[in-house]
Amino acid sequence: MKVGIVGAGSVGAATAFALIMRGVARKITLVDIDAKKSYAEATDIAHAAPFAYANKVKSGDFEDLCGCEVVIITAGANQKKGETRTDLLERNVKIFANIIPKVVENAPTSTLVIATNPVDIMTEVTLKLSGFPVTRVIGSGTILDTARFRTDLGYHLGVSPKSIHANVLGEHGDSEVLCWSNGDGGTIPLHELALDLNKPLTDEVKKRIDDDVRNAAYKIIDGKGATFYGIAGGLCRICQAITTNEYAILTVSTHHKEILGIKDVSVSMPTIIGKRGVHNVLYPKLDEKETSALKKSVEKMKQLSETALAMI
Repeated sequence: MKVGIVGAGSVGAATAFALIMRGVARKITLVDIDAKKSYAEATDIAHAAPFAYANKVKSGDFEDLCGCEVVIITAGANQKKGETRTDLLERNVKIFANIIPKVVENAPTSTLVIATNPVDIMTEVTLKLSGFPVTRVIGSGTILDTARFRTDLGYHLGVSPKSIHANVLGEHGDSEVLCWSNGDGGTIPLHELALDLNKPLTDEVKKRIDDDVRNAAYKIIDGKGATFYGIAGGLCRICQAITTNEYAILTVSTHHKEILGIKDVSVSMPTIIGKRGVHNVLYPKLDEKETSALKKSVEKMKQLSETALAMI
């Protein structure tokens, strides 16, 4: 599979490295407004390829995206210390208005994977700017938040995070919803599993995990200025599902005609991803508290999406 990455900053470069080291992409083209930067990142990553797979990484321009099955968009203004994802909105809408038409012109049959924040809103913006069907515009959404949730649960329970099935839905951001009610490990509901392992999920433990997941990005940004390894892993996972036609269920952000009575909005739900992009979307049963929180999250994204789309 040939993958294009627009934006050779920390997220774009880390994603290219992950794709190469895991052998997910056969060819990668890095595009950035700073050609010197994209060349340096591509060349550095190319020198790592012989230690993994015989894959090619090059820098280029939008014309070099021709033939890409997937184009990942990581370009955009960086989230600063103390800044929320939605604070980035106006700046990134302007950036997308410039780059998305160029991507569409040169890779008209590709699936677009959006990582730029606020990602749910930028997924809606991309959908409008590209004219692509909803199946071929995918936001990274809460794929990383879900990984954080499962990691914290796994560490607490003494179980591999890969064996935990628990999701974060809604916004990739402050209103995201950690779904405790339907999570499980080995088909055993989380709370029962925790008791069986003598690691109860007390209110204090749940509060700590919620804080770790919900505020992870802020804590990481405070410590090192940006998050990129985690999201790079998530983007690589999405590409893997597409290239292998895996029909994997991933919590990514896609456009919903209606969700909880709110129409035309992008948020994360468990989504079946394969060669054609989005194959189907699942709507799990949640408890009353989670359903209420999810509705508030969707309403927030709808309001911000309307604001963003009005800027185009």
